[in-house]
Amino acid sequence: MIFLPVVFLLYWFVFKQLRWQNLLILVASYVFYGWWDWRFLILIVITSLSSFASGLLIKHYDGNRRAQRAVSAANIVLNLGILATFKYFNFFAGSLQAVLSAMGVMVDWPTLNIILPVGISFYTFQALSYSIDVYARRIEPTRDIVAFFSFISFFPQLVAGPIERATNLLPQMLTARRFDYGRAVDGLRQMLWGFFKKLIIADGCAEVVNQTWNGLDSATGLMLFVCSLLFTFQIYADFSGYSDIAIGCAKLFGIRLTTNFKVPYFSRNVREFWRRWHITLMGWFTQYVYFPLGGSRCSRGRTVLNTIVVFSLSGLWHGADWTFVLWGLYHALLFIPLILLGSKSHKDTVAHGRWLPSFRELTAMVVTFLLVNFGWILFRAPDFASFSEFVSRLFSHSLFNYHGLTMRMATMLLWCAALLLVEWLQREKQHVLQIDGYRVLSLRPVRLALYAALVFLIFYFAGQVQTFIYFQF
Repeated sequence: MIFLPVVFLLYWFVFKQLRWQNLLILVASYVFYGWWDWRFLILIVITSLSSFASGLLIKHYDGNRRAQRAVSAANIVLNLGILATFKYFNFFAGSLQAVLSAMGVMVDWPTLNIILPVGISFYTFQALSYSIDVYARRIEPTRDIVAFFSFISFFPQLVAGPIERATNLLPQMLTARRFDYGRAVDGLRQMLWGFFKKLIIADGCAEVVNQTWNGLDSATGLMLFVCSLLFTFQIYADFSGYSDIAIGCAKLFGIRLTTNFKVPYFSRNVREFWRRWHITLMGWFTQYVYFPLGGSRCSRGRTVLNTIVVFSLSGLWHGADWTFVLWGLYHALLFIPLILLGSKSHKDTVAHGRWLPSFRELTAMVVTFLLVNFGWILFRAPDFASFSEFVSRLFSHSLFNYHGLTMRMATMLLWCAALLLVEWLQREKQHVLQIDGYRVLSLRPVRLALYAALVFLIFYFAGQVQTFIYFQF
């Protein structure tokens, strides 16, 4: 509660020069990140320093592409090696042990008893984007080490994104910033909406979802269907809520972060869904994996293979478990028919300029939502056995059994429906509380009453605060 106001006041009223502002951001970010465990700072310093040095070395070897390629590759191997050690070593060691055991070869691999650093996947990918972009000559390397370290560790988006590419965020760290009252107010509004989604929708749904999964052996099919719906909204409100808070917070400091969500549950097919869900992650994989593999500018068979690779890696990025890999492959399978049929991507917002969608658009949105919803069951499942039990109970005769449904479930479904309604009305805005275009809401007393009402709802209806889901990634 105190951290942000103190940093904000120091940033604009004490440290007015760019160099000192960047230094303040760096110190504040390290305090923010090291609050969980100061030892994690060692890793982010190593990642930052290696990526910064790689940029200078690539510039030093200008004209020698072989040497530049070696420097860039070394930085990639180092940072992915750190990520693999802390996040995936035990997973791959255990998987290999299981395979060898099935073949009759008994081995006893060592495991690492280490804690996964918060947000390591986010800042690692952000750092890698810099050295890759410098090598590809999309950006010039910087010699300002404070600005660069601030770019890697910028605290609003450090632990759960958006994943910022160097081409967007680093130049802002190198450019003088001036306080913009309108942008700051808009940032506060976006933060308010993010807190509403997190504390009311996400945490409320989490309570029901966790209880249902813990009592899986006694749940009816209908209870599980409701549970799947609530988790679908939980993960969206949780992650997009954090993104809204991060983007809004950055606006307070004159920084523009990349939009990470654009009403994904109004998508008309899975291709559009991934254009609207976790936009910065899929943008990263598209730029640095999909395109180098050939993207869609090759045979359809090769395009299918590239898509499978990208979604498999995306699933693995989310967590060191085969359920995440299978979740990624599930979405790849949903993509394949669109590739084979040559379906075009929807780049416009559904029902643009209209109050209601057409019947065809509505049908497409419902089908896409249900397909995505099913995938979230696999994402939430602690293991494949639990997923199998969940699905077998879901598609049983008890799917039509109302026994076990609770008032809390009904209440959360109403909250989710309200969220959908509000986001539908504001689907072409950057965030829901961009209300300047409404004549009634343009009145200052009305706007203040709306903000006060949201604050009241948060304090009155918020339950037990849950950790952000994507902190673990």
